[in-house]
Amino acid sequence: MLLFFIVEVSYFATIINSKIFCAIDVEFVFRIKQEVYCVAKKTKLRVFCTDLSSLINLFLEFKMEDTIKKIAEQVEKNDKENKDEPKSGSQTPSPSLAEIPSVKIRIETDENYQKVAETIIQNFKEKETGREISAPYEVPHFPIEKNESRKIIQRQLSSKAHLELLEKQSYDKALSDEDVVDQKVPLYDKLFVPDFQRVTVGGEHCSGVPLEDLQQASSILQQALKLRQKYMTYAIQSFPAITARFLKPKERHWSSSSTEISKNEDQEGLKKIEESAHREVPVTQPPTVQDPWQSDSVQDMNCEFHMNLGVYYGVWVRDPEEPQQLQFPYPSFEEFVTDLHLMGAMIADGPLKSFCYRRLTYLSSKYQLHVLLNELRELAAQKTVPHRDFYNTRKVDTHVHAASCMNQKHLLRFIKKSMKVHSDDVVQVKNGKTRTLKEVFEDLNINTYDLSVDMLDVHADRNTFHRFDKFNAKYNPVGESSLREIYLKTDNYVRGKYFAAILKEVFSDLEESKYQNAEPRLSIYGRQKNEWDRLAQWTVSHNMYSDNVRYLIQTPRIYDVFRSNNLVQNFQQILENIFLPLFEVTAKPSSHPELHLFLRYVTGFDSVDDESKPENPSFDKDVNPPLQWTDKENPPYSYYLYYMFANICVLNHFRKSRGLNTFVLRPHCGEAGAIQHLISGFLLSENISHGLQLRKVPVLQYLYYLAQVGIAMSPLSNNSLFLNYHRNPLPEYLSRGLNVSLSTDDPLQFHFTKEPLIEEYSIAAQVLKLSSCDMCELSRNSVLMSGFPDKWKRYWLGPNYTKEGVAGNDIHRTNVPDIRVSYRYETLIEELSTISYSSLLQS
Repeated sequence: MLLFFIVEVSYFATIINSKIFCAIDVEFVFRIKQEVYCVAKKTKLRVFCTDLSSLINLFLEFKMEDTIKKIAEQVEKNDKENKDEPKSGSQTPSPSLAEIPSVKIRIETDENYQKVAETIIQNFKEKETGREISAPYEVPHFPIEKNESRKIIQRQLSSKAHLELLEKQSYDKALSDEDVVDQKVPLYDKLFVPDFQRVTVGGEHCSGVPLEDLQQASSILQQALKLRQKYMTYAIQSFPAITARFLKPKERHWSSSSTEISKNEDQEGLKKIEESAHREVPVTQPPTVQDPWQSDSVQDMNCEFHMNLGVYYGVWVRDPEEPQQLQFPYPSFEEFVTDLHLMGAMIADGPLKSFCYRRLTYLSSKYQLHVLLNELRELAAQKTVPHRDFYNTRKVDTHVHAASCMNQKHLLRFIKKSMKVHSDDVVQVKNGKTRTLKEVFEDLNINTYDLSVDMLDVHADRNTFHRFDKFNAKYNPVGESSLREIYLKTDNYVRGKYFAAILKEVFSDLEESKYQNAEPRLSIYGRQKNEWDRLAQWTVSHNMYSDNVRYLIQTPRIYDVFRSNNLVQNFQQILENIFLPLFEVTAKPSSHPELHLFLRYVTGFDSVDDESKPENPSFDKDVNPPLQWTDKENPPYSYYLYYMFANICVLNHFRKSRGLNTFVLRPHCGEAGAIQHLISGFLLSENISHGLQLRKVPVLQYLYYLAQVGIAMSPLSNNSLFLNYHRNPLPEYLSRGLNVSLSTDDPLQFHFTKEPLIEEYSIAAQVLKLSSCDMCELSRNSVLMSGFPDKWKRYWLGPNYTKEGVAGNDIHRTNVPDIRVSYRYETLIEELSTISYSSLLQS
């Protein structure tokens, strides 16, 4: 029997003389093949199938027994004719199956196959010209088919998403000012829940570890989260309300008692926004400050401040005979060291490491399934939103240094312009002699024509990898520290005129882009007490305000440099120089009027330096206090961080009692160095920058997820300093649900374009294959973890942004689909429930 069948995984075709006749249904074809095989075996026929339609008609319209009989009769007849005919050189063609007379005996089971056959035969007749098409049961692989199929699916999903959007809008209008999750109701009874494909794990015991290990791990994780909650309460920093509720007894997880909810919980999840606040600031108008340097009416207090064991306390001298000591809470150094050692023991626990690793792996896999099932739905939801896309969603550069916030071409143009316009300005005093800008460049043997980006040499290259010393040298244009002092310092002979001018150009670019914002870091070194006044005078005199900018203060960890040069005698002097002016201006604004105005636009503190420096990360309670730290060795990272945190605690409580803004701690943490850095960051910091080392510590990574600690990541910066781009854990963190955002760090060293933040997003999208939904989620995270005022965030994210889950998302402003927000919220609740309800599994 000569029959030509080709069977593949997704399609079957009959081929005669290398010509494809038609693609036919898999089940139908296999049935034909089986029946043909049986016929051929019984009759021993030699059949040349030249017509597919005759084959289909034959085996669908007739009973197999009749078919066999007719074929046998036809063969006998042909054999007789062949015997009677003389032999010749030409070969007589064998009869086709179409010549066999039909006996129309139909059975009911063949009706469906008959319909399929008619469709296939019709397609075959229409496509006899040889043009290939994809099989109807196949995934289309031709461009036109693929595009049309995708458009059909997207139109269907877009229609559904649009209806869901209208339903959510009608629901939002009916929302009361009360936060619905405060009321004691089952989850989602009063929340709009988007329809999407959910991934759930059933069964009584689905954690993947033995019950004893689960209970032990849950107990340790809850203890660690309570430690962070304690320190966040000390410093009036935010702690997610959803996590805080699951640390309470089960019956109080959804309690409506608002009196039990502290202010630090409200800031993230359950904060009550008063009706008057809604009326005062309409969310349809962009917030702005008309006169940023207008003085306010804060009365002076007669206070004295003293330092005890490295932490300030105040004495209110209202009555000289009876001074009143101002007592504000903060954790003692002994308490911090105990908690630090306890956390170190937790992350070394074997069963806990296994549990956290399994949960993190589960979160990654669950996210991949979510994307596989709901990616088109999320895309369709974004397409239903008019006007909004990734480019016009608000995004904040949560980690950028002011001295390097411009790109190298921008700095080059500015230097050339200043050499032409201000060449006669006196910019320096050297050996008692003043020098103009022209003379400075003449001494360097540089003119405006010769100066180029390559000569400027401020961009990081291969030589800076794991060489932080060479990276710091890149801050010196043309390798000259004198040019850095002239152009990139606030405190110099020209009082920071050039630095203010180039920064204002960067701020102007942000304002022009409208949707990009930044939190640049300005430096306070702690060498002198008047550093704050000089910085404040610089900002006010040059009007360094922009609606798109809020400042952080970075304090370099370079006590060893100051001590070696005899600029300070002990570590306490640095703490005094940093914090005493802040306490003084809080008590008596008239003593530092410009600093009082400048602090309105300062949101927090950063601790910066090379984390890979060798140090002794472990210390005990007997370590010398700051006053006795007089040797030239640099204190450990955790030592720096604790004394900054303790003074911020006291300062925040004092400023809160005075009705002033408070500060947060957002240090560089986890870029390199010991794991103890990340432990200190978890306990003391509201957000951190970098966090690369978390990829090596599953316990801490899981804790950062449960506590939703903000992590500002800079993959391009890491690529030049510590970690190659393809190994960056950003996509891993994002898939697992950690609160991550993208930032630039140092555009002067790492970026090329006028919009470095967009450059950071675009490279991440291309290399890490991020979707539009991923990038909008990162943008939303950056706004949430930023220090911009509540009015700004309500305009950027929506008036209900502080609410949990879908109720807090406004897709018209964030362009983040409710599906993605709901998935993140439900997954976090599932993980918190796993560690919270584990004690109930024993029964």
